[in-house]
Amino acid sequence: MANHFDLEEQEQIEQLKHFWNTWGTLITGVLVVVFAGFAGWNGYQYWQKRQAAEAAALMNAVDMALAAKDAARAGQPFAELKDKYAGTVQAAQAGLLMAKAAVNEDRLDDAKAALGWVADKGDEGYKAIARLRLSAVLEQQKQYDEALKALSGSMPDSFKGVVADRRGDIYAAQGKQAEAIAEYKAAHSAMEKGIEYSRLIEFKLNALGAEPTVVAQAKANSSETQP
Repeated sequence: MANHFDLEEQEQIEQLKHFWNTWGTLITGVLVVVFAGFAGWNGYQYWQKRQAAEAAALMNAVDMALAAKDAARAGQPFAELKDKYAGTVQAAQAGLLMAKAAVNEDRLDDAKAALGWVADKGDEGYKAIARLRLSAVLEQQKQYDEALKALSGSMPDSFKGVVADRRGDIYAAQGKQAEAIAEYKAAHSAMEKGIEYSRLIEFKLNALGAEPTVVAQAKANSSETQP
C-alpha cells in the first residue's frame, strides 16, 4: 500500500514538473508583467501628485507676485510652469492670471501671448475661456478679423451663448448691425431666461432697435389672436 501511494505521489510530481516545464516561463512572464504594471501604476500616481504639488507652488508664486504688482517676478514661475508643467490645470490658471494682469496694465500684447498659450495648451474648458478673452483683447486692438478667428472652431456646448454674445460685440464694434443682432439673438436663445446675462443681451438688442426672437414671436402671436 505504501508503494502504491509512493507511485501516485511520484506520478503527481512528474505531472507538476511537466506542467511547469511547459507553462512555467509563460506564468512567470505574466506575473512579472502584472507586478510591474502594479508598480508602474503606483509610480505614475505618485508622479502625478508630485507634479500637481510642484505646479501649485509655482502658481501660488505667480499669484503672489501679481498681487504685489510685480509682473516681472511673476514671469519666472510662469515660464517654469510652461516649460515643465504645461499640461497641468495650474499652468492654465497662471496663464489666465498673467493675461488679466497684463490687460489691467494695458500690456495687451503680453495678454495675447499668455492667452494664446492657454488656448493652445490648456484643457477644453480653459482653452474656451482663453479664446473668449483673447477675442476681447483683439477687439480692443481693433483686430476684428483676428478676434472672430479666435472664436472659430469647436467649443463646449455650455459656451455656445457666450461665444455668440462675443461675436455680437465684435460685429457691433465694426458697425455691422444686422450681424450683431443675429448673434445677440442666437446668444439669447442659448441662455437660460431670466438670468442676469440674458437680460444683458436683451439690453444690447434694445440698444440696436431689436428684440430677442422669443419676445418678438410672443408679440406676433398676441397680435394674431386679437380680434
